[in-house]
Amino acid sequence: MTAPTMGSQGRRVAITGYGVVAPCGVGKEAFWAGLNGPAITSGRTIELDDWDPSPYFANPKEARRADKVEQFAVAAAAECFEHAGRPSADPSRFGVIFATGVGGLRSTQEQIEVMLDKGERRVSPFLVPMMMANASGAAISMRYGLQGPNETICTACAAATHAIGYAARMISWGMIDACVTGGSESAGCSIAVSSFGNMTALTSTGCSRPFSPERDGFVLGEGAGVLMLEEWQSAVDRGANIVGEVLGAASNADAHHITAPAPGGTGAIKCMELALRDAGLSPADILQINAHGTSTPLNDAAEAAAVTAVFGAGAVPVTSTKGVTGHALGAAGALEAVAVLLSMEKRLIPPTAGTTQLDDGFEIDVVLGAARPWTPGPAMSNSLGFGGHNGSIILGTGR
Repeated sequence: MTAPTMGSQGRRVAITGYGVVAPCGVGKEAFWAGLNGPAITSGRTIELDDWDPSPYFANPKEARRADKVEQFAVAAAAECFEHAGRPSADPSRFGVIFATGVGGLRSTQEQIEVMLDKGERRVSPFLVPMMMANASGAAISMRYGLQGPNETICTACAAATHAIGYAARMISWGMIDACVTGGSESAGCSIAVSSFGNMTALTSTGCSRPFSPERDGFVLGEGAGVLMLEEWQSAVDRGANIVGEVLGAASNADAHHITAPAPGGTGAIKCMELALRDAGLSPADILQINAHGTSTPLNDAAEAAAVTAVFGAGAVPVTSTKGVTGHALGAAGALEAVAVLLSMEKRLIPPTAGTTQLDDGFEIDVVLGAARPWTPGPAMSNSLGFGGHNGSIILGTGR
């Protein structure tokens, strides 16, 4: 038996709220202001300055026992629940499908340093729950009493997009009725920066310039984005404010190289086509693309080629928000999904900060300089991860 898709006989999936923590802004309005601000040029990493987790935890001890990746997830989830309200779903049919790329890497490095400096007896017994990739999703589940499926997606930079698509499909197929989904990341510790730097993935100029001839690598970011998904009619019945809809999603693999995308973006082409099929849409129906757009030479070239192949030269506005968020690895797709929802609310497509011109041969319509007015409609968000993971989701206005 073929499972129904979101775009055909499956149940509609409403988005009823979201929350966000990012270097360019904590909370939806601050985040939107940051998306329309100048590129952040802080060096090889962008981090949240003066981050204070205490408002989101019962006491300082509880906060200290959570890695920053979990702290960000809990903070974004708090805004999400405040924005959405509490869905009426039975707790056993209320899931958490969350994402990260590397989990609690900061805590892992800190405790390795403690062991080397002071001996193994001084390693924290809380390291395991702080470092494990599923800690963020588990924390959200326990905090809100959500007893449905609680699973963590760990597919590098495509993880959050995969999580949102999977969560939506579970609702569409009738497996659950509501789900908290998204992703969180905080990997800007010295071991990650050194490794990404030595593989020449990071910028040497301190600036992210997606699709620019001057691009030379990404800026490592951090943060969390959390979305509330609900079965459509249940959301309507409880009087929820529906802010969007998941129309379709897809996932596939390049099967090409551990870090480099397939030449010509062949895997990304297929992934976008699959998402369109899932949504029951044609390329002409897509009115915005939030690109993965990492500012690395190979990724941007492959993605530009893929977008042109699917949609045609200059056929749809394209933006990358990584000039102000940095590349938040496994959380990137969640931050970008929130950016799309805000773009729909504000009726503006945020500019690609840090980029002033396109590389030769790129036939895509990248939004540059200032936000571009648009009439909101179906928008695609792409994520392309190390390991050859591709993910695409299509969000609608929920009207």
